[in-house]
Amino acid sequence: MDDKASLWPRASMADKVDFTDRMGKAMRTLSPDLDSRYFMHCLEETANIGDTKDLTLNDMVRTCLSLHARDAKDPE
Repeated sequence: MDDKASLWPRASMADKVDFTDRMGKAMRTLSPDLDSRYFMHCLEETANIGDTKDLTLNDMVRTCLSLHARDAKDPE
């Protein structure tokens, strides 16, 4: 989780699937919507929005959790 977020776009698909599967399994207890597909989509979007500078994967996962909590609280 301490890997730099800037490495995400260059990671192999196998590594991405492995990571998002682990996150989905760990976070489904918080919400059934937090599955591997959610994390794959969120991490892809977060990593591609611009220069991630010194962000880590941990920071990106926390961002995804915050976005999910916000969306669950205030669905459009």
